[in-house]
Amino acid sequence: MTRAADGRGHPHTGPTPLTPEDPGTGSTQPAVRDQATEHAPPRKRGAVVVALMLAMALAALDSTVVSTAVPQIVGDLSGFSAFSWLFSGYLLAVTVSLPVYGKLSDIFGRKPVLIVGAAIFLLGSLLCATAWNMVALIAFRVVQGLGGGALQATVQTLAADLYPLAERPKIQARLSSVWAVSAIAGPALGGVLAAYADWRWIFLVNLPVGVVVLWLVVRHLHEPDHRPADRPPIDWAGACAVFACGGVLLSALVQGGVAWPWLSVPSLALFTTGLALAALVVVVERRAREPIMPGWVWRRRPIAAVNLALGALGLVTVAPSLFLPTYAQSVLGLGPVAAGFVLSVWTLSWPVSASFSQHVYRRIGIRNTAMLGIGAATLLLFAFPLLPYPGQAWQPTVLMLLLGAALGLFQLPLMVGVQSTVGWSERGTATASVLFCRQTGQTIGASVFGAIVNGVLAARLVGMGDLDSVTRALHAGTAPEVARRAVSDAVRTVYLGAGCAAALAFLVLLFLAPRRFPATD
Repeated sequence: MTRAADGRGHPHTGPTPLTPEDPGTGSTQPAVRDQATEHAPPRKRGAVVVALMLAMALAALDSTVVSTAVPQIVGDLSGFSAFSWLFSGYLLAVTVSLPVYGKLSDIFGRKPVLIVGAAIFLLGSLLCATAWNMVALIAFRVVQGLGGGALQATVQTLAADLYPLAERPKIQARLSSVWAVSAIAGPALGGVLAAYADWRWIFLVNLPVGVVVLWLVVRHLHEPDHRPADRPPIDWAGACAVFACGGVLLSALVQGGVAWPWLSVPSLALFTTGLALAALVVVVERRAREPIMPGWVWRRRPIAAVNLALGALGLVTVAPSLFLPTYAQSVLGLGPVAAGFVLSVWTLSWPVSASFSQHVYRRIGIRNTAMLGIGAATLLLFAFPLLPYPGQAWQPTVLMLLLGAALGLFQLPLMVGVQSTVGWSERGTATASVLFCRQTGQTIGASVFGAIVNGVLAARLVGMGDLDSVTRALHAGTAPEVARRAVSDAVRTVYLGAGCAAALAFLVLLFLAPRRFPATD
């Protein structure tokens, strides 16, 4: 039996809608449960929720904590030309491993996948702390990323397993708040450890937290045995193909325009190889009994629409994250701390809005709530280029505060909607597909918007020297006015691109997403 998880109260034929009087919103009627999942009672899930939040903090912090320690790391290990792979290697490993862990959690259960992933992450952290040169550190960051992919995939899936539909926004909002705190605390923690201890402690502090996570999960997480009696073989061929295809294509996007020109031989070779591997993935997965990336994640309208919409969200979030601090320092003349605050305000309004979103989508529906959020985000992104030059710091700060609130209304309802459309045996795969698309969108956005910024700056600063010298002059406050205007034009162009991506997400939801998300629990 299915219901429409959109919160609308209008009677209609077909599946019973989830209305404010339905069991999904707390009435006394008997609840229609997911046939494969028995949600844990509140008294038994508190320790598990703590473990999930700590695990999410580990994965989130490691995306940001290294950034402020780069000078100390490079000074100790050298290898400045390759330091960007400290971030790229980690994110690539997380992204390509997400579909694999999602499928494995559907086959073996969430608990063993989370335990193995946490152990790999801790091993990678320990190895990073012992790195003897930049190459070794990058390799060990990849190991960390392979564990981080398991943490992200299983934490989000377990959140849906533990909570019934009506309560899922609460746990998802808590996880969003973990990301918000990590975005603010990560760079500060990395700077403090690098300045007053040693950069290796950035990785060593993961160990006690990870041990607590493992202890809580082993002791308190008890899953019903959902494994089928006739368990299908693991699709190792598909997993290897997905790893290879994702790694090659994402490497081409990350390094294109940075390590080599877009139309150079290395770039074209990587893209050609990646496309050939993508064709191989399709062939292998069609033949697999239980494919790592099953076709149903794209054949089902709710999941396909959310995958595309959250892929666009990845592009949207990259624009402020990467380029607003530079704008704040170079154009507004703010210091690093103040520039960080201009960016960080959206991480404060995002989880607050996400926790409030359940009250909205119970009245107007999941799709309409998400369209409201991304529609508002589109207008805010298009408003950024209209700010006066040079402007005042409060202007982009207010825009970012409102943007975070808009994206909170957009993201969380879609995640809850997707997880409501599948049972236990498909929830890991569906959740991982959404996270994979969002991560891929971020990678594409970083590459595309980076190329846009470089192109605009190169066109505006002809005859003023190379971009590196101009960047150093901007940070030193000695750059001419034309350089500041060039940075302003470049960042404004990026925001226009992010606005187009948000508008694309709006259109995807309008034309592809169903009015009601059928719910299985």
